[in-house]
Amino acid sequence: MRSDVTDPANDQLKAELLELALEAAHRAGDFLRDGRPADLGVAATKSSAVDVVTEMDIASEKLITGLIADRRPEDGVIGEEGASVEGTNGVQWVIDPIDGTVNYLYGLPSWAVSIAARKDGETLVGVVHAPLRGETYRAVLGEGAHVNEHPARVRPAPAFGSALVGTGFGYLADRRARQAEVLRQLVPEVRDIRRGGSAAIDLCDVATGRLDAYYERGLNPWDYAAGDLIAREAGALTGGRPGEALSTELTVAAPPGLFEPLQARLEALGAWHD
Repeated sequence: MRSDVTDPANDQLKAELLELALEAAHRAGDFLRDGRPADLGVAATKSSAVDVVTEMDIASEKLITGLIADRRPEDGVIGEEGASVEGTNGVQWVIDPIDGTVNYLYGLPSWAVSIAARKDGETLVGVVHAPLRGETYRAVLGEGAHVNEHPARVRPAPAFGSALVGTGFGYLADRRARQAEVLRQLVPEVRDIRRGGSAAIDLCDVATGRLDAYYERGLNPWDYAAGDLIAREAGALTGGRPGEALSTELTVAAPPGLFEPLQARLEALGAWHD
């Protein structure tokens, strides 16, 4: 049992962070759903010509960071679209204003607002709000995970060959080619593969039993911070290469009994390098 789970001051902090994360995620989600322009286009690109940013990504991040700055001005912030505040109290918010930007750009429903709050590097709260699914996934460290008002729980581990596995692809051509080769070898060994286009939602789908497992190379902290906690609090194991934490190199999530063989297979396939 964690010693800080019953610490009243820590419990109060977690409750405050959860309340603010939920409010910020719902405000941003409403804005993104209701304010999406019919002629939405690409405002900028990042790592490649297909790694896009829309004007709504930027506006959503400003909405979220503005609310946090107003309510908790001493907190630090890191966001996908450039938000960076150092903070003075050990609390840091990790924000993806639209996880699944390409889906959002094309009018596909699998996108979400992802917000996590850390204290001294440990994630305490995670919220993933998917407006077009009508679902909000949330977790508090040591207190379990929920989808809307219902408890979230991973599906019991199937045999490796019966696993439905989610994944995603990077934006650099060489990395995509390598990821495709890994996938080519993995597909015959599992039930099937799904590619949804939002890492945050994929991790929440593991948490709710809609996927048996998920892996991806090339994620950033804002992609996985909230979803990682939600998956873990729902009973999943998460990590990167064997013995390592999840990272940009590799992210793996699955229930015990499936996590271990999947992680070992991905290691053997070299899924952690281009």
